[in-house]
Amino acid sequence: MTDARLRHGRASLALSFFVQGATFALLVTRIPAIQDRYGISDGLLPVFLAAVPILAGVGSVLTEKIVARVRPRVVLRWTQPVVLLALLGVGAGSELWQAALALGVFGLAVGALDASMNMMGVSLQRAYGRSIMLGFHAAYSLGGIAGASMAWAGAHWDLSLLVSYLPAVVVLLPAAFIGSRWYVEGADGTPESAADKGAAAAVSFRLLLPLCLVMAFAYIGDSTVSNWSAKYLQDVLGSSEQLSTVPYNVYMVTTLLGRAVGDLGVRRFGAVAVVRGGTVLAAGGFGVVALAGGAWTGMLGFTLLGLGLCVIVPQTFAAAGRMFPGASDTAIARLNIFNYVGFLVGSPLVGALGDAWSYRGAMLVPMVLVLATLLYAKSFGAEPARYGGGHERPRTADVG
Repeated sequence: MTDARLRHGRASLALSFFVQGATFALLVTRIPAIQDRYGISDGLLPVFLAAVPILAGVGSVLTEKIVARVRPRVVLRWTQPVVLLALLGVGAGSELWQAALALGVFGLAVGALDASMNMMGVSLQRAYGRSIMLGFHAAYSLGGIAGASMAWAGAHWDLSLLVSYLPAVVVLLPAAFIGSRWYVEGADGTPESAADKGAAAAVSFRLLLPLCLVMAFAYIGDSTVSNWSAKYLQDVLGSSEQLSTVPYNVYMVTTLLGRAVGDLGVRRFGAVAVVRGGTVLAAGGFGVVALAGGAWTGMLGFTLLGLGLCVIVPQTFAAAGRMFPGASDTAIARLNIFNYVGFLVGSPLVGALGDAWSYRGAMLVPMVLVLATLLYAKSFGAEPARYGGGHERPRTADVG
């Protein structure tokens, strides 16, 4: 595979990560407007919010089956437009069933998109022979900042959801679809052979479980920040309403910065050391938030959280690819499910503990869960799993 082809593939995949970051931010940051548009009650809203990650988990499971027949790049090329069109559907509808349908399609498609996108990232990193996975997730963070900014502008100018979403879809959909022409993978360009299927069947959940737990813990931490940082700063630390919107923006920016330089750290110190350092920094951030005496100290804690958590998820996907090099697509599809498990568990867990106990105390729970990553840090430097006869079955480079 030529260097130029690899560079083009890397750039096109980074664009897809950016588009998905923007798309997801446009959806989640306008949830109050979606609720108002469709008259979704406070009691029904959690059902809608839970349905999206549940269906995304289903989409990830289905992707494991689909990539046995077609390559992940094909899945990504066609699911990304579906996700964008589903976002547009959320903005265009007027009846409750239309919102349910659009969000359902969004959830299923986003699960397939997340799984295939990370499959390609791991495969391309293998072709490069060095860490580049954090760079893709930095593009996702940058897209999230762009999407949140567009959503802020829509809310500021009191634009309808359709008017807010339409320009983004008109620009991002053709850009992503055209960019998909240059997708490349570090695996062969054919569906799985019988040997591939045997390797996929041999993916050991026992070996994968530590990474699954780390993924869930990281997303419990992430969902705590996204769902509770504003309320925590305002209700617990006594900030103004305007200032309470700052921590999540700071978290997003520090996540981008950490991922932008994270690959250099992995190349210099190794994945295990980077994950350990990120874990300690993230746990320290939760500790600072829990003990903060004022809003600015709280924001320092959320800043540390962004710098620490940002390295864990990309390296978890990369570690699964190293652990099962002959069945990385299968391993990543299964691992990706725990992304949504963490998202589903995190926000309700903190909310329930905050109401029953205290929100300061509730912040210590994700801190302890994130710290548990230290117990599994060695999994990030694990040797490849062995298939029949004790030999690793390598995959060839995609030159087609």
